[in-house]
Amino acid sequence: MTATLVAPAFVPDHTPRPRLALVDPTQRVQGPRTGEIRVLIAHGQTLVRAGLRSLLDAGQAISVVAEAAGGDEAVTLARRLHPDVVLMDATLPGLDAVEVIKQMAPIPDVRVMMLTAAEADEIVFTSLRAGVRAFLAQDTEPAELVRAVRSVARGEALLSASVAGKLIAEYVSQPDVKAPSSDQLEELTNREREVVALVARGLTNQEIAEHLVVTPGTAKTHVSRAMVKLHARDRAQLVVIAYEAGLAAPRNAGSSLALVP
Repeated sequence: MTATLVAPAFVPDHTPRPRLALVDPTQRVQGPRTGEIRVLIAHGQTLVRAGLRSLLDAGQAISVVAEAAGGDEAVTLARRLHPDVVLMDATLPGLDAVEVIKQMAPIPDVRVMMLTAAEADEIVFTSLRAGVRAFLAQDTEPAELVRAVRSVARGEALLSASVAGKLIAEYVSQPDVKAPSSDQLEELTNREREVVALVARGLTNQEIAEHLVVTPGTAKTHVSRAMVKLHARDRAQLVVIAYEAGLAAPRNAGSSLALVP
């Protein structure tokens, strides 16, 4: 008896297929990759955003998760994505930059760093009070920007030397400047005094570690202990205290202060 082969009846597959959609590049969102620093870029200029994205994405273990063209959009994305670092322009369109910082402050583990023009003094002081963690000049070298993002992601506060100078100049112009007590200063070890002076120069913990030939963890410990002993609530206040205590001093009189140990 000869077997007959019968082809199975064709059954159409009605399983839905995903559709492809074009995405606005200003709204591109990447899922986090393990161990990466997740960055939200907030800048009003498309070309600048593209340049910053290219620079940061090229850095090891850094991922740009989204871009925002305005203040309101930046707040919305920060609340939705919880990036590690928000890199924003001081002149971001829409919602005022200081208000953006205030609205991001309650978001857990989101740290804001700002790009600012050298002459934008007022935004420096108001933003520090609002909770910004770092200031960089707009002409910062690319490699320095990447290092700054890493420092801020580790929880460090970062002030460039020029911003530190502005902060001190503003502080000492106030009539009610109060220097730390002698008892507070006596609590500092010689190494802690040296570290405070380096903080006043605008050095990060990593740079302090390299300068003193110690590990970054040791440098961070020295900074933390000095802040506790001097009752400094943040790194910016530690810079001011360093100047007032004589642990750092202006090299020349004038509006631009260069700090030395």
